[in-house]
Amino acid sequence: MAGITVPHKATEELPGASRRRKPTINDVAGIAGVSFGTVSRVLNDAPDVSAATRQRVLQVIKDIGYRRNRAATALVTSRSTSIGILSDGSPRFGPVGTLMALENIARKKGYATTVISVEQPYGESVQAALDTLDDTGVGGIIVIAPVVNMAAAVWNASCRIPVEMIAAGASSTPNVFTYSENQELGARLATQHLIDLGHTDIAHFAGSMDWFDGRVRKRGWEAALRDAGLTPGLCLEGDWSPRWAYETALQLVREHKVPQAIFAASDHTALGLIRAFAEHGIRVPEDVSVVGFDDIEGSDYFLPPLTTVRQDFTALALMSMEVLLGAMEGRDVDRTPIAPTLVVRDSTRRVTSPK
Repeated sequence: MAGITVPHKATEELPGASRRRKPTINDVAGIAGVSFGTVSRVLNDAPDVSAATRQRVLQVIKDIGYRRNRAATALVTSRSTSIGILSDGSPRFGPVGTLMALENIARKKGYATTVISVEQPYGESVQAALDTLDDTGVGGIIVIAPVVNMAAAVWNASCRIPVEMIAAGASSTPNVFTYSENQELGARLATQHLIDLGHTDIAHFAGSMDWFDGRVRKRGWEAALRDAGLTPGLCLEGDWSPRWAYETALQLVREHKVPQAIFAASDHTALGLIRAFAEHGIRVPEDVSVVGFDDIEGSDYFLPPLTTVRQDFTALALMSMEVLLGAMEGRDVDRTPIAPTLVVRDSTRRVTSPK
């Protein structure tokens, strides 16, 4: 529909104001020639509106710049239009990527977000944060809980509204339901790729075991090796950082213990160990194959480009929102974890001769 003329009343000056007043739902109804209720049904995507009427109302909304008042909508419908997000404030790739994707998906679904970061001791800060979010009127809360002791605090806390926790491999409880990407599967894919290339000596540069991610990625590495009839070998626990990986790899070089292949728990970990090897003439993948995890931006520009496991944060956020909204609305939602994918590049190579 084109050429809609907005009446003067929809753009009149507010008394004593220097700008035009905001268009209201009544303005939309008057211009479109429909009732208040029809506009409301269009805004709520109700099915009992004809296609022509829906198009006309949406065009008016666009032309006059109407924006719905979320607080008023919540009062009328008794349904919150905002959600809370609780984070530990970690700067690591996974938690940050999840937070950004959640905010973006929530906005696209018409929900405002209130984000609170907590810190240790979690036993005190988590309950206080949940109470604060509840007091703001959010309809549900998503907790990004990468570390085990934060999750424990969430499990032990009380909250009157639905609480969902994103924590890899963690179990749901009567008060808190969980959702995550299947990171154990991702670790299996990485390890199986190395096995399929003929590697039998596959080490794991692990993440912190204080993190769910570190635990499930280690578990996937072990399971893939055992399923192939191989005994899990060298496993070194770190802190996800390139520096730790670099220093640890240097130690292996000095001790002449560089393995045939390595599954690194993160791309940043892979970056550090590749740098250490390069400085001592150990070639990737000719001398040692390396697989990372995350597919961070720039991993395809590592030297060599890194074979890694890609996490889909957008898909994770979308499904997490669906799970939370299902709980808020009292309906069942499929909670099957998101499956990651293996991205094969140049840091892995088939075994051509005994090492």
